[in-house]
Amino acid sequence: MKIAVMPGDGVGKEVVPEGLKVLRAAAKKFGFTFDTTDYPFGGEHYLKTKQTLPDSALKELAAHDAILFGAVGVDPRGSAQIPQGILETEILLKMRFELDQYINLRPTRLLPGVPTPLKNIGPDDINMTIVRENTEGLYAGNGGFLYKNTPHEVANQIEVTTRHGVERCIRYAFEYAKQFNRKKVTLVAKTNVLRFAHNLWLRAFEEVKSEYAGIETDYHHVDACTMYMVTKPKIYDVIVTTNMFGDIITDLGAAIQGGMGMAASGNLNPTRQAASMFEPVHGSAPDIAGKNFANPIATFLSVAMMLDFLNQPRAAAAINQACKDVVADPKNHTRDLGGTASTTQVTTAVIAAMG
Repeated sequence: MKIAVMPGDGVGKEVVPEGLKVLRAAAKKFGFTFDTTDYPFGGEHYLKTKQTLPDSALKELAAHDAILFGAVGVDPRGSAQIPQGILETEILLKMRFELDQYINLRPTRLLPGVPTPLKNIGPDDINMTIVRENTEGLYAGNGGFLYKNTPHEVANQIEVTTRHGVERCIRYAFEYAKQFNRKKVTLVAKTNVLRFAHNLWLRAFEEVKSEYAGIETDYHHVDACTMYMVTKPKIYDVIVTTNMFGDIITDLGAAIQGGMGMAASGNLNPTRQAASMFEPVHGSAPDIAGKNFANPIATFLSVAMMLDFLNQPRAAAAINQACKDVVADPKNHTRDLGGTASTTQVTTAVIAAMG
């Protein structure tokens, strides 16, 4: 395996090395090998070089099997020198679009022993996977300004929705449900107001679902979905949704599964014609960076997703089970979970649990 490693900034530089420790332990246990190539891109690199992600590096990244990513963003003093949104659009979104990582996959599971803000809800109630379209919608960058910085300014941000992009995302959700024996796929959109773009989503969903007998289906408006995720999350199994709505509800999902320190993600190119990217979805957290406080579990779960994608299911299952076993004991909870465990302590515990 050829793995590109991009820790980025802040706690990314702490949790990604811990994730590589777990990856090495899994490689030793299950008999596979991998090589890594380090890349420096992020906020700190931009402050030093005024460089985000050059095309030459993007071509190198594309040739890898996967990218393990940390987080981007520097402390507020440095961020004032960085143009708004440039790190997200010219590093993260650039990789997603140029490498055609058209699926954002977000498992949302409450592990035993992990606190949730929801009352009378346990691990059996939160076990959903959100499939987010990742290269279209309002994030495609189709827009601009007229008469900028005048009283008559006009700003346009136009949603881009194609049949090709919508159908391949919906089909992936059904294939995922079929592969992992999930029982239901729910489309989340806003068809009553976004009557053109989201009508396309609904029509494509209705057509594709006919090919998957035995999988239950449902439709929810996104505002109803946010309520149901809090009041009765058990009704969700696999959710498929648009780029922006997926961005919003996956963070709600992170909150109910114990916080950002528990939330893993994959930005997938299912065709494998370019590298897929795996990352914990928390930010760079400059307030705790360098203090050995950060929760590395999201990184370990992202490593497990990466291994599953790269046809190492036994190694992925072992990491997932080790994380589950470790967080079941409150002594292994980091500060975000209400405990006092350090980043490195949790890593040691997970590697030990893997045997």
